[in-house]
Amino acid sequence: MTIQPSIVRDEYISYVQLEKNYSSHTVAEYATDIDAFLSFIASEGITDLNDVTYPEARHYATILYDKGLSRATISRKISSVRSFFKFASARYGITDHAFKSLHHPKKEKRLPAFFYEEEMELLFAACEGEDSKSLRDYAILEMLYATGIRVSELTNIRVNDIDHQLGIVMVMGKGRKERYVPFGSFAKKALEVYMQESRPRLMKKKVHDKLFVNLRGDPITNRGIHHILNAMMERASLHSKIYPHMIRHSFATHLLSNGADMRTVQELLGHTHLSSTQVYTHVTKEHLRTTYMNTHPRA
Repeated sequence: MTIQPSIVRDEYISYVQLEKNYSSHTVAEYATDIDAFLSFIASEGITDLNDVTYPEARHYATILYDKGLSRATISRKISSVRSFFKFASARYGITDHAFKSLHHPKKEKRLPAFFYEEEMELLFAACEGEDSKSLRDYAILEMLYATGIRVSELTNIRVNDIDHQLGIVMVMGKGRKERYVPFGSFAKKALEVYMQESRPRLMKKKVHDKLFVNLRGDPITNRGIHHILNAMMERASLHSKIYPHMIRHSFATHLLSNGADMRTVQELLGHTHLSSTQVYTHVTKEHLRTTYMNTHPRA
């Protein structure tokens, strides 16, 4: 039986979206990766998934390397296609040996970039102000740093997800998993001021329940948060490159540096595996080593 790639592709995307309940961002990445691979096999004259063999898998991996993509990106693309073939094997009985036996490039071991506590103070100072935008930006930074949540989780927070009395927020994490994350008095105060003074002015006549909004009153996007953080960096005269996850990295690093236990940080971050959290111990150890080397007279 001929297994048409496009039909299996649509079924697989529906599977990861509806049954696996992956986020829209993850589903889009899978779709992009699989569409790129299907374009490749079409260019090779292959119209049946049964005809994909190990040489085609090797050829495709070589093309990815020739494009100069990072190991992490290549690893993700190969994992996407491998998962796609595993699905096709389970549903249609085709062999998935082509990508199962393909060498999987290891990701580069990079330590997460983070801000020092002094740099975080500069960021907070850079967005102080009494206008609606400043009050909103300050509340956004406080929530990111107080909770360590992902930017996508922040933009999806609804007004009713906040429990001001207990100081906790309900967050929808990866795989549609809910978790409750506490936040401290600084974030609580910033949120109260934002919701009482800033949000009503920004909302104008708009009606929706998302907590953070842009200057037009619409729900703020991930790109909007990135733009806000970049503007903070410029005002704070910090010259390192910023990306939203740096606040999350800073949250975890500072907790561990100040004595928090690994399991607690894992739960706060919403990590499924402890190994995802353990990378921050390497950050704190590297910081200790660097401080020692720079300050000890006989280092």
